[in-house]
Amino acid sequence: MSIPKFEKLVSPAIPLRIENVDTDQIIPARFLKAVKREGFGDNLFRDWRYDKQNHKIEDFPLNNPKYCGKILVAGKNFGSGSSREHAAWAIYDYGIPVVVSSFFADIFKNNALNNGLLPVQVSEDFLKKIFNEIEKNPQTHFEVDLQNQTFTICSTGEKTTFEIDNYKKECLLNGYDDVDYLVSIHPEIEAFKQA
Repeated sequence: MSIPKFEKLVSPAIPLRIENVDTDQIIPARFLKAVKREGFGDNLFRDWRYDKQNHKIEDFPLNNPKYCGKILVAGKNFGSGSSREHAAWAIYDYGIPVVVSSFFADIFKNNALNNGLLPVQVSEDFLKKIFNEIEKNPQTHFEVDLQNQTFTICSTGEKTTFEIDNYKKECLLNGYDDVDYLVSIHPEIEAFKQA
């Protein structure tokens, strides 16, 4: 599965000021029947976005019209729980290519990177600054620069760096999945075989 190239994103952010969000909260198990990656965004945070009568819960951040954007800012320990890849699919399918937190569960982080979703890990202090800026102005913009591995609060100019595996970075920058990457280095593979 090829993914769109990711280089730089400037966008407002949606705040989810909740810690220990697990994969069952991101996409409940009852929605895991499909095997295609499309359609999961409709049920992202389903039990938090809708009540038992299937009405939108208006003050949940994804339903609240004052919040918008392509960046989800979440509390510490995002993506814990089961190893379901569908959690990354749901966030990406909803239209969010970046999740920011001060800590990600390892399996979620790997699933995200394998599916075009960029997890940006920042310090606890910087995460608080991001939340505070969104609280002051929900339309404040943030810049995610993958090439330079920086996250910037545009309103203040404050910037931090984030870590990413070099291989995964190259894949995101070029829109490669693992197979695309192997195709891209086919000449080198052939040269190695001939050596």
